[in-house]
Amino acid sequence: MVYIDDKDVLKDKARNIKLLLLDVDGVLTDGRIIYDSRGHDMKFFDVHDGMGVYLLYKSGINTILVTAKGSKAIKPRARDMRVAEVFADVSPKTIVLDKIMRKYRVRQEEICFVGDDLVDLCLMKKVGFPVAVFNAAPEIKKTAAYITFKEGGRGAVREIAEFILKAQDKWQEALRVYDI
Repeated sequence: MVYIDDKDVLKDKARNIKLLLLDVDGVLTDGRIIYDSRGHDMKFFDVHDGMGVYLLYKSGINTILVTAKGSKAIKPRARDMRVAEVFADVSPKTIVLDKIMRKYRVRQEEICFVGDDLVDLCLMKKVGFPVAVFNAAPEIKKTAAYITFKEGGRGAVREIAEFILKAQDKWQEALRVYDI
């Protein structure tokens, strides 16, 4: 868990972030997967999380989705949020890390990854700023530098987006478009 003494360390980590990696189920969604009578899945995304990703994009910070499970619902949502890339059906998630670092010219300490469950553990250990959503598995929370106050699919991504933008003094500029 985050303690007040850690705030400066966390801000330093957030100041260095050039790329945000997100898990999907349990981070961008509340973790529920609903199947209709034809076997098609549906996911519930939070509009505030989407705005957070979009504000990062507008501020020059790309977001990439890395998920162990593919779904047709992910790509349209990623497009809406201006996500740079989607890696689906990836296991272990670390297999895409070198490719991402080369393509986006970032070092491990410049990457934030938000996860919630055991499949995220390997990637959590490889990035500079590992974040767990509030309702994450205990093993993920133990590995995280920051645990959100919001649950996955319920504003956790927006929370970390704001934290990064504020640490980088980009928050007020991001708001300017909407504060006319």
